[in-house]
Amino acid sequence: FKTLIESIGLKQPLNETVTNLEQAKKSAKELGYPLVVRPSYVLGGRAMEIVTNSVDLEKYMIEAVDVSDDSPILLDKFLNDAIEVDIDLLADGKDVFIAGIMEHIEEAGIHSGDSGCSLPPYTLSDEIVNELKNQASELAKSLKVIGLMNAQFAIKNNEIFLLEANPRASRTAPFVSKAIGLQLAKLGALVMSGTRIKDLNLPKVVNNKSYYSVKEAVFPFSKFPEVDVLLGPEMKSTGEVMGFGKTFGEAYFKAQRAAGVILPKTGNVFISVRDHDKEPMCDVAFELIDLGFKIYATSGTYLHLKNSGVDCLKINKVKDGHPHIVDMIKNNEVHLIINTTEGARSIKDSFSIRKEAQNHKISLTTTVSGAKAFCKAIKFIDDFDALDLK
Repeated sequence: FKTLIESIGLKQPLNETVTNLEQAKKSAKELGYPLVVRPSYVLGGRAMEIVTNSVDLEKYMIEAVDVSDDSPILLDKFLNDAIEVDIDLLADGKDVFIAGIMEHIEEAGIHSGDSGCSLPPYTLSDEIVNELKNQASELAKSLKVIGLMNAQFAIKNNEIFLLEANPRASRTAPFVSKAIGLQLAKLGALVMSGTRIKDLNLPKVVNNKSYYSVKEAVFPFSKFPEVDVLLGPEMKSTGEVMGFGKTFGEAYFKAQRAAGVILPKTGNVFISVRDHDKEPMCDVAFELIDLGFKIYATSGTYLHLKNSGVDCLKINKVKDGHPHIVDMIKNNEVHLIINTTEGARSIKDSFSIRKEAQNHKISLTTTVSGAKAFCKAIKFIDDFDALDLK
């Protein structure tokens, strides 16, 4: 597969396949951390993790063998801050019909089944979208796909990387079918039975920006209060909903409402983010203030926001003593939470925040891109409230 990818000029994240700990350590040194590690031949991202150091890698390798049944372990260089994209297409060996290009709302690193997505893409340039179409089409032809195919790409600094290709219908096929008004499963079956794409009378243009469709995942966390809501490479969702709108914000708001997430119109926002996210969080904070929110943050995030000119208030971490952020949540004094984290210690320390947010049904996002999408959705609340739904 790697040789085929290279022959058609596509890029992949640096990767290696290993079968034991010694090979894993050697490959990790060559590839560099962070790494996405996973057993081969598993579905739903089972036992897939992002490791950031040799200690985590060693722990993973010992545990992963029980899941992989002695199959190889895959190590991929993790692309920080990349935008992930799903593409569903139909191919007959000669022609290719691109049915949908879906931009994930959460950054790469969260399982595609757990990430919300927008069709058409809401931040990608036309140049990137056209190049994605070209690369997916070339891949389908090279693989000699007859029927449906799903491919996943990541875009980092305007470079496109192929993550995986599945020569079959994917979980996104029903969503794309509803979004574009075509029965992809039926079309795939017809092509597999010998019908040519040119004879299907398919529209030349789909996914235009006259309206947006947003898929959002539904999670069972309310039934499992001790499970961390922090998302990652292993799939946790048990369903999905979708929203339509003339803008991305409208569609995303409706998808959130359908998933049971009630976004606040105003109130207090708590922000605590990892160092890597502090700078991009400044723009989000300014936007939330413009929308009428008051910002609270823990020490490190507070200092960065304050030094960047953001009007905000400092609140203690749980370990710093009362009153702290969990007290505010329990007192219903927080209406929106933005919490990004990395590293085992940091994840453990912030678990109580995410747990209480779930218990009190407070809107929570664990990615910067999710926070930006929340802002776009909140702007639609006034329009929604003005609708006569009786």
